[in-house]
Amino acid sequence: MDRSSLTKYAWLSIGAALSTITLKSIAYLITGSVGLLSDAVESLVNLIAAIVTLVMLMIAARPADEEHNFGHSKAEYFASFTEGFLILIASFGIMYSAIQRILNPQPLDQVPLGLLVSVSASLLNFVVAQILLRTGKKYNSISLEADAHHLMTDVYTSAGVILAVGVVALSGWTILDPIIAFLVAVNILRTAYSLLRRSVYGLMDTALNAEDQQAVLAIFDKYRAQGVQFHALRTRQAAGRRFISFHILVPGRWSTHRSHHLAEEVEADIRKSLNGATVFTHLEPVDDPLSYQDIEIDR
Repeated sequence: MDRSSLTKYAWLSIGAALSTITLKSIAYLITGSVGLLSDAVESLVNLIAAIVTLVMLMIAARPADEEHNFGHSKAEYFASFTEGFLILIASFGIMYSAIQRILNPQPLDQVPLGLLVSVSASLLNFVVAQILLRTGKKYNSISLEADAHHLMTDVYTSAGVILAVGVVALSGWTILDPIIAFLVAVNILRTAYSLLRRSVYGLMDTALNAEDQQAVLAIFDKYRAQGVQFHALRTRQAAGRRFISFHILVPGRWSTHRSHHLAEEVEADIRKSLNGATVFTHLEPVDDPLSYQDIEIDR
């Protein structure tokens, strides 16, 4: 799939954010619930994050050039980092509003109508989040996955807020509304930490996960019966792209032609097993002591 086509999912997220901001703002104005206000604020963050995601996906889809020989895929990490940071700011804003309402409690108005509007917004977020999550996982797009997780957090927290507002309406415990809003903010902080952590790891060229590395090692095992060995395996993830390099040690009696063809087969197997993989290999004779002097990670 052409990664530039992923931008249509960012547009979907933008449309969903605009719709939910409108619906949740209406729900807040109807009821006066600070919990529903916190929900609306988070949807505003969703909109900003979706716009950043769109821009970063457009940049990430650009092909490699003279200044960016390995492509632009890392731009997606800036989108997820920005989203994490915005979520962090939003959570502090919600906490502040909740504390103010705890100090100055206020009754809620027209709760049933407000909740109906809020539930509609949450259902919309849930549908869009599932679409983004499936697409993000399928095409290894961290920015779409980040957007999806953010929307799902919105869904979960909305459910908590809706429940709390309902209990307040039935019991008259107005203090419960800002308390739930504060707890929602704490939960949002967890999402922010997760997104920021994953983004930083990506920008720091973290190695592929254990499952992907095991897939590479399984391919190595397939060729060892031919007297071939492997070492100096190095990997890194760059959003939708995986970079893998290693040395192939072949019997010294093999011709260059045979060795090269084997290297091509190994590289093809890895690219087939791992989508978006770019593979670099280096051929060495297995019986030459010099072949074992450059196997450290930092050569």
